[in-house]
Amino acid sequence: MLDTVRRWIDEAERIVALTGAGISTDSGIPDFRGPRGVWTRNPEAERLATLQHYVADPEVRRRAWQNRLASPAWTARPNAGHRALVTLERRGKLDTLITQNVDGLHQRAGSSPARVVEIHGTLHEIACLDCGERAPIETALERVRAGEADPPCRSCGGILKTATISFGQGLVAADLRRAQDAARRADLMLAVGTKLSVYPVAGVVPAAKEAGARVVIVNAEPTEMDALADAALRGSISELLPRIVGEA
Repeated sequence: MLDTVRRWIDEAERIVALTGAGISTDSGIPDFRGPRGVWTRNPEAERLATLQHYVADPEVRRRAWQNRLASPAWTARPNAGHRALVTLERRGKLDTLITQNVDGLHQRAGSSPARVVEIHGTLHEIACLDCGERAPIETALERVRAGEADPPCRSCGGILKTATISFGQGLVAADLRRAQDAARRADLMLAVGTKLSVYPVAGVVPAAKEAGARVVIVNAEPTEMDALADAALRGSISELLPRIVGEA
């Protein structure tokens, strides 16, 4: 099957990739819903990612800021899976890279920011929930280290959070539209490191299939869309992805 998928990639002209937390686990960033995921081991942690709780409860915000200080994202490095997608781009195959991740590792690996759709936002910036002002997250982390448990916006005094999409918070319409448009023009959809259970972004996979694209899923665990895939590969993403793009 690996040889077949490799041939499909060689034949493709417009590959669209959808990546989830599983592509970053080999970089030391735990996933959320996997067997050892953050929310699997500690369901209470999901409250920190729910907008309603974050806005209503100062204690939730204080805990969230402490978690941000200790995030493994600050020391994580791109792995071979991220670099394999850079290879696809350099070969002229990759049309768009839609990622559910907020860690920025695709760009650090060398993916062109213009091709990346960060559908769930980014951990590397903060946004004020009141005035919308954005800034690098380090400006707020410095304040937390200096003793501000829940730093407010310096412009309007509003609540700050990472520029990520929390539960209860709508996706950026332009990003979702861009992802859907890319899926409809793809001739191969590559779903990597995602269980394909979070909508509406998971919907890009059946949309690509309906438009005539082949669908290849690469994930450590079964996904909710294995039945519609032309190929579903199981195993380590950082080992499998370089092999199917022809790096190994």
